[in-house]
Amino acid sequence: MSSESDRVARAGDYVFGLMNDRERARAERDLEIDAAFRDTVLRLAERLRVFDPAGPDERGNRWELVTQRLAELPQMQTRLAGVAARETEPPPPMIHRLERKPYGVGLHSLGGRLGFVIALALAAAFALGYLAGTL
Repeated sequence: MSSESDRVARAGDYVFGLMNDRERARAERDLEIDAAFRDTVLRLAERLRVFDPAGPDERGNRWELVTQRLAELPQMQTRLAGVAARETEPPPPMIHRLERKPYGVGLHSLGGRLGFVIALALAAAFALGYLAGTL
């Protein structure tokens, strides 16, 4: 099992065409059996698609060939079926703002004057403790 950074580096080498024939054959075999590597290659290829120097019509044709080849893999058929099922579900509710001020225990609960009074009381207690310890 390779780490995420190794997988991203290997996917980058595959996408940029920096592999020799043996490494490329191994990477293409891993595309069929390793879902994490396949997803990494897809994400990286989609990000780098913007920087393709070919014209828009040529780039579109090449990208269609790549996506068609990946879609034909048997592993992608079940994945695409799951994506289609998720698209029909309604989106979860979003929280846009809080209805009331936060309360309870935590850093956000002692603001304003109360926090200042507590800080002064703690400073006075430490000062008295220090004076009592030195006398």
